[in-house]
Amino acid sequence: MTNSERSTCLVVGGGPAGMVLGLLMARAGIDVTVLEKHADFLRDFRGDTVHASTLTLLDELGLGERFAAVPQRRLEQVTVQLDAGTAQVADMRRLPGAHPHIALVPQWDFLDMLADAASEEPTFTLRRDAEVVDLLRDGARVVGVRYVDRTDGSEHELRADLTVACDGRGSAVRAAAGLRPRSFGVPMDVWWFRLPRRADDPVGGVGRFSTGHLCVMIDRGDYWQCGYLIRKGGDTALRAAGIGELRRRFAGLLPWMADRTGALESWDDVKLLDVRLERLRRWDLDGLLLIGDAAHAMSPVGGVGINLAVADAVATARLLAPALRSGGIVPRSVLRRVQRRRWLPTALVQGAQRIAHRVVLGPTVATAADSPAPAPPVGLGDDGLAPAPLASLPLPLRLAQRLPVLQGIPARLVAIGPLPEHAPDWARRAAQPSATPASSGRWSDDAVGSTAQSTIRPRPST
Repeated sequence: MTNSERSTCLVVGGGPAGMVLGLLMARAGIDVTVLEKHADFLRDFRGDTVHASTLTLLDELGLGERFAAVPQRRLEQVTVQLDAGTAQVADMRRLPGAHPHIALVPQWDFLDMLADAASEEPTFTLRRDAEVVDLLRDGARVVGVRYVDRTDGSEHELRADLTVACDGRGSAVRAAAGLRPRSFGVPMDVWWFRLPRRADDPVGGVGRFSTGHLCVMIDRGDYWQCGYLIRKGGDTALRAAGIGELRRRFAGLLPWMADRTGALESWDDVKLLDVRLERLRRWDLDGLLLIGDAAHAMSPVGGVGINLAVADAVATARLLAPALRSGGIVPRSVLRRVQRRRWLPTALVQGAQRIAHRVVLGPTVATAADSPAPAPPVGLGDDGLAPAPLASLPLPLRLAQRLPVLQGIPARLVAIGPLPEHAPDWARRAAQPSATPASSGRWSDDAVGSTAQSTIRPRPST
């Protein structure tokens, strides 16, 4: 027997976009239900960057103090490590406003904080273990979804005046609607894995560029979340070489991590991120809107996907809440305002990512087969890598070293981005402090409020 339910606004997906949208709609007094496929938010290898534009939004929503209580790292500078030495790329301290940094926060803590804030609104409902399996239609109009409760297998129908898909790049709603995004070719995939982190390791972020090799690491307190770029579609062939090949490559790139690569016992410890760069031509159908990665899957370049999705959610709430509050069906002409508002910043960011793929990442992974042994970095000393000679740097990096003020440009593009969105007046609240940190306990206590440089350089040698 199918159980039937109803909500004014139905949000599919409890990621950053879905939770922000649910919170804002509830603060507008709209009956909103968020369906989350999983029982909790504790899933590894999700984006952890909360950029300055989103931090400002949290302040406007009165959640700044709550967020500050969440264990986090702060990135203030970005430095790239090359074989010849280091070069600083971006300086977040040049950003305007109260947040001249990027926060690294476990996404489960961020989502728990948003869920707690939304649960304080009487019109908000979060259903976990709710897997959407189909759309409900009345003729050509989408009028809700059919979902399965994964705890007992029961089937439910949830009808709504508006359904918003925030269920990511593998969107079940998008598939059920028969929508196909335009795909832009990408040159790489990413292997994600964990390695132990020690107290005297660099904090914040670590990355490394060499001929044919590129890796990044995210500081999660007691372990590193590591990403190693491989050629697109090369996963199967590379795995055939054995886990020892990954250990060797990683140790060659970052010698100070060599004694920890044994933590990778088998390929079961390595997850593949199938990188996509996609965008729907039309983000809506009658009764349905798609935002975030469901509408435009982003490359991991810049780590900006979360913040674009959150901006989509803010624009959606601001543009659609008045129509939902007045009752009745939201016409497609109103739904299309969201895409008109958010298309340009999305296209600009994706355009920048495509350039990065073509100019930097593509050539790097394309030469990986010809450079099986990463070159060990040079210039190691008590202070880490020495600055790279200016003559060895590409022109943009050379200019950034000579004129440090230019480092504020990439900082602003990444941390704020084009067209940041602000909370509507009706959603704003005074600061709401949290009695206890919303931490899962997976980060060390000394991470709270810490400031870190994104050192794309190794630990000083001893």
